Order: sequence, then C-alpha cells, then structure tokens
Amino acid sequence: MKWIFSSPNPELVSEIQKQYRIPETMASILAERRLTSSKVINTFFDPDLQNLHDPFSMKNMDQAVKRIIHAIKKNEPIMVFGDYDVDGTTAASILYTGLLNMGAEVSTYIPNREKEGYGMSDLGIDTAKKRDANLIITCDCGTNDFDHVDYANASGIDVIITDHHTPGEILPNAVAILNPKQKDCLYPFKELCGGGVAIKLLSGLVETLNLSFNLVYDLFDLAALGTSADLVPMIDENRIIVFHGLKVLRKSDRPGLRELLKVAGVDINHTISVGQVVFNVAPRINAAGRLGDANRSVQLLTTTDKSLAKMIALDLDDENKRRQLIQSQVVEEAMLKVNAEVDLKRDHAIVLGSYNWHAGVVGIAASKLKESFHRPTIIIGFDPEGNGKGSARSVSKLNLYQALKETSTQLVNYGGHPMAAGLSLHSDNFESFRTDFLSYVETQLTQKDLEPTLYLDGEIKLEDIHTRFMTFLEKLSPFGPHNMRPKFGAFQLNVDGIPKIIGNGDHIRFKVKSGNKSFPVIGFNLAHKYQDLINEKPIDLAFVVEINRWRGQETIQLNARDIRSSVVA
Repeated sequence: MKWIFSSPNPELVSEIQKQYRIPETMASILAERRLTSSKVINTFFDPDLQNLHDPFSMKNMDQAVKRIIHAIKKNEPIMVFGDYDVDGTTAASILYTGLLNMGAEVSTYIPNREKEGYGMSDLGIDTAKKRDANLIITCDCGTNDFDHVDYANASGIDVIITDHHTPGEILPNAVAILNPKQKDCLYPFKELCGGGVAIKLLSGLVETLNLSFNLVYDLFDLAALGTSADLVPMIDENRIIVFHGLKVLRKSDRPGLRELLKVAGVDINHTISVGQVVFNVAPRINAAGRLGDANRSVQLLTTTDKSLAKMIALDLDDENKRRQLIQSQVVEEAMLKVNAEVDLKRDHAIVLGSYNWHAGVVGIAASKLKESFHRPTIIIGFDPEGNGKGSARSVSKLNLYQALKETSTQLVNYGGHPMAAGLSLHSDNFESFRTDFLSYVETQLTQKDLEPTLYLDGEIKLEDIHTRFMTFLEKLSPFGPHNMRPKFGAFQLNVDGIPKIIGNGDHIRFKVKSGNKSFPVIGFNLAHKYQDLINEKPIDLAFVVEINRWRGQETIQLNARDIRSSVVA
C-alpha cells in the first residue's frame, strides 16, 4: 500500500504554529483543513446553533410550510413516507415526532425493501388512502419518483418531497420539493442528509408558528444518527447538527434510543462518537429494513413505552446478528466469484450478481469488496423471477451516479450519490449492463487510480502523543467525511513484546516503542502482517490515535491502518 502524506504550505504551518503557540503537528492539521483564520477556527471549534442557515433560503420552503400548517389547522391526516435505511427512518421519526408535537394528525410508513424497493410505492400510497391522508411527506426519497407522485395526485393526495439525492433534469409534480441539490436552489449548504432536510422543514414550521426552537433541538439526537450513518460531509451544518445531537443523545429520555444504546454497548456516561454510531448503533437500526420490517425502527425511535422499546431493541439486536451471518455468506461467495469471473489485471470495476444473495446485505458486500480490491463494485441480488436489486460503491476518482446515468439503458431504476448508489435491473440485461459499465469505467480510471493508497495527515513521533495532543484531537471531532480523524505515520519503531493474534484470527494486538515512549496497538484485519512484527526489525506504522476504554480504565491506543518493515537508512 502506498502512503501519501499531506503537504500543506510550510509558511502557513509556521504562521499558525507561531500565532497559536501549538506544535507543528497540530498546525499542519489545521492548515490541511483550511482552518487558518481566527474566525474560521472559532466557528469550527465552537459549532454554534446561530450558524445554522435560514430554512427559508431553501427552495420551496414557503410552499411546504404553508401546506403543512393548512393540514394541521384542518386536522387533515398526514402520512410521513420514509426510506428503510438509518437516514430514512430517523428522518421519518423526526418529522413524525415534530409534527405530532405541533398538533398534527400524523402517521408513518416505511416500504418493504424486497417487495416495494427504494422510494415511494403504490402500496404506500394506497395505505395513505386507507388512512384518509390528504398529504404525504417523503423523507430521504421522492426526488425521482415521477409516476408515484402522479399516482398520489390522481388519488387526491398532495405530496411534499424532502430529500437530498441528486435530482434529474425533470422533477416530480409535487406541491413542494425540498432538496438543496436542486440546480436553482440557493440554499448555501448542499450536503444535508435526509434527516438534515427534515430538521430544516421543522425549523421553518416553528419559525412561522412562533414556537420554541427547543422543539427542533430536542430532535437533534435523531438527526445526528442519520447524518453520521449516511456518511455525508462532516462540515458546516452537518457538523453543528452532529456536535449538538451527540450531546442530546447522551441525555435523551427516548426509551427506544436508551435501549438501543444499551444493546449496542455504548456507554452514555462517556462521550459518544460518530464511530460508535456508525459501527454499533446504525447496523441495528438498518437490520430491521435489511431483513424485515423497517417500520420497527421508527416505532423504536418514537415510542414512549419502555417495555416495548426494550423488546424492539432486543429484536433488532438479534436481527443484526442474523444479518451478520447472511452477510458473511454473501461476501464469501462474492469473493469466490471475483476469482472466477473478474480479471483484476484488465477490469477496472467489479460487477457481480447472484440469485442466492439477499438484497438486504448487497450494500455491505459491495463495500467489503471495494475495500479488498480497491475498485468500484456493484453487487446485485436477483429474486426467482430475475428481478435484481443492487448496491454500488465507488473510489474517489469515479462519480458513481454519473457512471450509472451513462450506462442506464439496461436499468429499471437507479439513484444515489457519487460514492454510493442503488440500482435495479432484470437478470436478462445483467451481462449487457456489466459490459457497458466496465467499458465506461475503463474510460474514467487508470490503473494508478486503482492502486491501494493511504492518505496520512503527517509524520508524528511517539513522544508528541500526550494529553494536550489528545485534547486537541477531541476538539476536532465529530469526525466524518471531509473531517476524518487524522491519520499519522511513525517510522523506525520497535515492537515491544510478543504480538498476539486475536478475534477470529484476523486481528492483531501488540506494543510499539521509541525511546522511552510506548503505546499499545490494535490492528483490525492486519493479522497477515504478523511476520513483519516478529523479525526483530524496526517497523513503520500508519495509524489513528484514540482512547481505549476497558473495564473502567482509559488508555491511549494506536489503531493501525498499515504496517510495514522500515527501510534501512
């Protein structure tokens, strides 16, 4: 794996170092993140609610707010239609709870992943009719649902779309579309997730109705879950929402959230991190939609019944364990298919499909293969009739949404973002699509673009890792895309003691030492580096620095990203 170190302007680093009296390592991190002026630094390190943008600068906010207030005053039933992932279910929970607190008659609906697929559905609209709902508000979906919006309109139901997915040239015939990515939308921040857009809609409502903003702020915990899980850029409003939302989460009296954190092993007595949300909490929320009924997630996040909350949380925990088993089988089979069907010397992407793969885990499988083979990956699961649902994951140099748009002739549907997307197609068209997609990717990527690369913030010496440095790292959080936890490289380290293979034989634990300074190291999926650690020669280590909490003790730990033998000078 190639290591590439960031190279901020040395003069700028020196200037920051002198101005704020901080070590060069810290100054380099600030320079790389373009945190150079006092105003920008203060805004970054103190994510103030006052820096949230005016909700009415989002296109169509006036129309959306007016229509919803009309429904509230006339006691018209409203149905919130969410997506089945974490962002969609948390966004639906945000709107349901917020509208309920404003006096609305409101219900929720989450489609079945396998039976209805992504986005609005005829079944969902028919359900709205049965509930006598005159208004549907979508969450995290709807931007490209032309036919379904027309069907709702023909059924006498108005539709307000709240979404963040990339719009096409033509938009659905909705009462209002709230999506900051619309070409003519002047909203200053384009990277909100579905939950973020839901928060802006509620903000517009409370402002118009002269209600307390606390009604919205109390829902920041749910917005933080969706924002973290959807991996949107952790800057601007997303940073503010997550910064405050994680604080609200620790104190939340929502029984469902408290039970969910408990089964996920998250200790609310300590600071909750984005990593804990992404790796511990989100998979359990997602498990409901991957293998069963995602309406359970909304029920969990909105119920006030403690016993029901505990039952659902335990149910989702069991479901997540079942998802892990199914996922491991799909990943193992997909790995075998790569060996049988993919020429890694020629193919710049991986496109695989099978009748044996559960559509609920193909996204996770695509992520695993992309990480293993360092190229765009599409994994598709087909039902017995040949209808396929797939997920795609990309590398930084390929805009996945654009790639699917350019090769969409054989697709039934597609949508998503530059780095992650979903699609559907029939098995009869699979080979033609695979040929088209591979041909397109070959025009966009070179072999160099597919080379495994680790981007590091800088070199660090073990002696520079101390309490002040850890405080600085903590202030940089919450971490996420565009503000990742800093990664460092350290050279000529000695392995201290005997390394241990842990877990299922995939992970490794050891200590490194330089001078009088020593730190424990954990290396997930790095057990294959064991030989480099026992040859009694110095190593180079790429890692992030973190706090490890175990049995009431807190220690500084290096979480390895790569290990290699040091080059002899």
